[in-house]
Amino acid sequence: MGHRDGLLTVERLRGLVDDGTVDTVLVGMTDMQGRLQGKRCAAEYFLNEVVPHATEACNYLLAVDVEMNTVDGYAMSSWDRGYGDFVLRPDMSTLRLVPWHPGTALVLADIEWVEGGLVPASPRQVLRRQLDRLAERDLVAYVGTELEFVVFDDSYEQAWNAGYRGLTPANQYNVDYSMLGTGRLEPLLRDIRNGMTGAGMYVESAKGECNPGQHEIAFRYAEALSTCDNHSIYKTGAKEIAARHGKSLTFMAKYNEREGNSCHIHISLRGTDGSTVLAGDRRHGFSTMMSHFLAGQQALLRELTYFYAPNINSYKRFQPGSFAPTAVAWGVDNRTCALRVVGHGDSLRVENRVPGGDVNPYLAVAALVAAGLHGIENELPLEPEFTGNAYAADRPQVPPTLRDAAELLAESKHARAAFGDEVVDHYLNNARVELAAYDAAVTDWEKVRGFERL
Repeated sequence: MGHRDGLLTVERLRGLVDDGTVDTVLVGMTDMQGRLQGKRCAAEYFLNEVVPHATEACNYLLAVDVEMNTVDGYAMSSWDRGYGDFVLRPDMSTLRLVPWHPGTALVLADIEWVEGGLVPASPRQVLRRQLDRLAERDLVAYVGTELEFVVFDDSYEQAWNAGYRGLTPANQYNVDYSMLGTGRLEPLLRDIRNGMTGAGMYVESAKGECNPGQHEIAFRYAEALSTCDNHSIYKTGAKEIAARHGKSLTFMAKYNEREGNSCHIHISLRGTDGSTVLAGDRRHGFSTMMSHFLAGQQALLRELTYFYAPNINSYKRFQPGSFAPTAVAWGVDNRTCALRVVGHGDSLRVENRVPGGDVNPYLAVAALVAAGLHGIENELPLEPEFTGNAYAADRPQVPPTLRDAAELLAESKHARAAFGDEVVDHYLNNARVELAAYDAAVTDWEKVRGFERL
């Protein structure tokens, strides 16, 4: 089966339902945390009712914390507003099979108000708005996301009951590029690869990484919205497939004191006619647009870091010599810089190395596009590339904590101009909620340090 065989039209789905191949359709949306939420619909009901009329869900799905607790501070959803519904409008271009669940298909939805109109704070809509701004310039963004994860021999239930302590990684040592290391996990890795192919994704490869049990599965780049859709489906699917193997895996940015899980994001632009717009005859093979596009990303990186690193744990990755960036600098094929330029000609692109595996892809890519447009619209000059070890350089630094990143976002006139006050304030409240929860928590580290000795 090729990857395109997993994508469905409504007509093809109807045939699969009629012959009994498909009996369930998942209708999903991506929440603030980047998770798939939604409903499992009987396939006949989906075709007869959801396709022509959509379906609904409680609007608290864009106003809760990771634990699904209702929290204060959101203008769009609260007890005072009654926690009503919003509409899940299926985007039929995302309709696909879900091979790791028998008889199942899936479609992603855009979020609308019951009275009409899109919900601006929906991650998919945040990205759509920036892609529309590109389209006004006859430009299209192409994106690839590189998610790393750590696999454990413990099931998710065992990990929960153990308080996520003392888990057994699926490899005992660094298996970066190791064929032996990936061979140990090939039954799981193969099932994930084949499952994603069957769900309409173009899988490229799998490789081991540095942290024991750490791996990465790479996918072909695509237009920005499709890549983000696939990213969200893949994260959920990989966890579900791992659970079927009696294992667990985590995409959290920093599971332990060793190497974290990154999500390097590659982005390039083309004309709507497919023409090359970033390659040119300037230094490094850049066009004028490429210079401005890259300069904009560098100029706004600190202000938009929240969208690349949205959680407390995200910032634990940013350590010198860790392959996670600390310096706001760009370089040609330089992995010590936050912005790494790779490729040439049609493949010329910018790799942003700030995001971790916990990133919400829609928000991160929206921020990359907004920053790049800032550079293009203002014709920002590009400083010379950084050479050498950026960790040791006297350069502006990636914000070291969520609190710092939230403060920079709150003060950013560029973010408010690009996304609107409603979106910025909505996600700032999410940051405040996380910070308040973290500040109130008593950690294992504090108990070890203070139980007896303080």
